[in-house]
Amino acid sequence: MRTVIFDLDGTLADTSADLLAAANACFRGLGHGDLLDPACDALTAFHGGRAMLRLGLSRLGAVDDALIDAQYPALLEHYARDILVHTRAYPGAIDAVEALCAQGFAVGICTNKPAALAESLLAKMGIRDLFASMIGADTLPVRKPDPAPYVAAVTQAGGQVARSLLVGDTETDRKTAAAAGVPSVLVTFGPEGAGIARLAPEALLDRYEDLPALAARLLGEA
Repeated sequence: MRTVIFDLDGTLADTSADLLAAANACFRGLGHGDLLDPACDALTAFHGGRAMLRLGLSRLGAVDDALIDAQYPALLEHYARDILVHTRAYPGAIDAVEALCAQGFAVGICTNKPAALAESLLAKMGIRDLFASMIGADTLPVRKPDPAPYVAAVTQAGGQVARSLLVGDTETDRKTAAAAGVPSVLVTFGPEGAGIARLAPEALLDRYEDLPALAARLLGEA
């Protein structure tokens, strides 16, 4: 079965503002106020909680790995509580997933977000049932760009790796697809914008309306 696997943050949904808000809650708890800006620091949000904490503390000239490790659980708690305040699916994303399903594609998710948080977000967005698989950062002992989580996502969805592709937004997704030997489709409306073309993926996606036809071209007919 032809299979399309999606990254979550920065690909299906813009989660940056809620992620940054969680990090800023930690900084306020430390008495520093908000150190990250939703407009300027969105790209860092998609590199994970520790990256956000590190960036904020670097602006104080006080990066401390022990402090980052200590604050990371608090960041996850803040984020879990307010996971869907600002987050929205990118325009056309859900329609594209539904169209793929209607055309006989299997669809799933492979994310470096902790699985429980990913499951919570998808459920709160009301779209969990659209995806036949969901592999998170801690589902397996390894995470992207190791190909194992991607292979697990395809298999769990009932597909075949040889007839699958990965839709993502970062170099991690590009490397994951390359390691799995499958095409990568990188979105140009994610945190890096059109600059993502520097990674030379098999295809770029400017709008979700084009994804079903693009997937059919890359994976062939059913």
